[in-house]
Amino acid sequence: MAGPEFTVPATTKNENSPKEHSYAGYLRINISKFPLPNHPSCQDFPYKKSHFPRFSRTSIRCILHNQEEISSTIPACYPKMTGPNSKEEDSMALIDIKPHEIRQRMINDLKRALKKPVYKRHWAMVIDQAKCVGCTACTTACVSENHLPPGVVYRPVVETEHGTYPNVHKTFLPRPCMQCDDPPCVKVCPAHATWKRTDGIVEIDYNRCIGCRYCISACPYSARTFDKGYFYTDGTPEIMPYEKEPNFEYGKKWPRTDRESSPIGNTRKCTYCIHKVEKGMLPACVTTCIGDATYFGDANDPKSLVAELLSSPRARKLREEEGTKPTTTYLV
Repeated sequence: MAGPEFTVPATTKNENSPKEHSYAGYLRINISKFPLPNHPSCQDFPYKKSHFPRFSRTSIRCILHNQEEISSTIPACYPKMTGPNSKEEDSMALIDIKPHEIRQRMINDLKRALKKPVYKRHWAMVIDQAKCVGCTACTTACVSENHLPPGVVYRPVVETEHGTYPNVHKTFLPRPCMQCDDPPCVKVCPAHATWKRTDGIVEIDYNRCIGCRYCISACPYSARTFDKGYFYTDGTPEIMPYEKEPNFEYGKKWPRTDRESSPIGNTRKCTYCIHKVEKGMLPACVTTCIGDATYFGDANDPKSLVAELLSSPRARKLREEEGTKPTTTYLV
């Protein structure tokens, strides 16, 4: 069985920037089978479980400063890993690109996708649970971007505690809309106010929604909430003007000047910030993630970062047994 290929996405390198800010990535390798390579760019790197919970042995960090160095170093250092007799389970290597390079690549992927017809795109999100620290920055960014009122949440982070004292740890699960390819919410809507778009987004027409909430009950992911028209400053002398500012979901302006206008009285959910995406910007949750745990792009583009991650053996989807064919994917 051929060994795994170690490639790093193409990055834009600023020749004027310091070298320590322009390296292409980290290569972490299980050294129980592979000795420290004799290479000047490799350093001893003590394993810390709090930093890398998926790794259980001492690792090596190779700071590789460009694509050519990576290509020439890995086969020389680890012929067993890349040779014809190597096995996939021999390797525990990951490539972690610097945050600004990850986002630049996703932006490049996004711009390339926007040049295609809408029906040839399929927007997808990948969330790396090993990198999520449960900070809820994505939740806060979503509330700010979409002017979400009390009781409406698009991207909660579900915390789960495992074990008993003193052996206790937590896992964190950001849970946006799954943007299912066979969405049960669409099937139960009596007003036909929600549908699956050709680019993969499940949209809601607030002007058609009658507020019956059947879709909330039908969603196995609890990804939909109901806008009851509350304001954070209810019960105070004055409703603050910033609470009445419109949101721009699905590329439309939705003012919140009173308690009768849509989307008040409607079901609401994550939109993948499609109003930003169609303008060439990444979703708010992606750009604010401090751990670089959220990735976004066109799953139909084989060159995109998202398409590569979707093929990872770590890729899992929530409740696939429901037959909903969710688009949002997790790396576990």
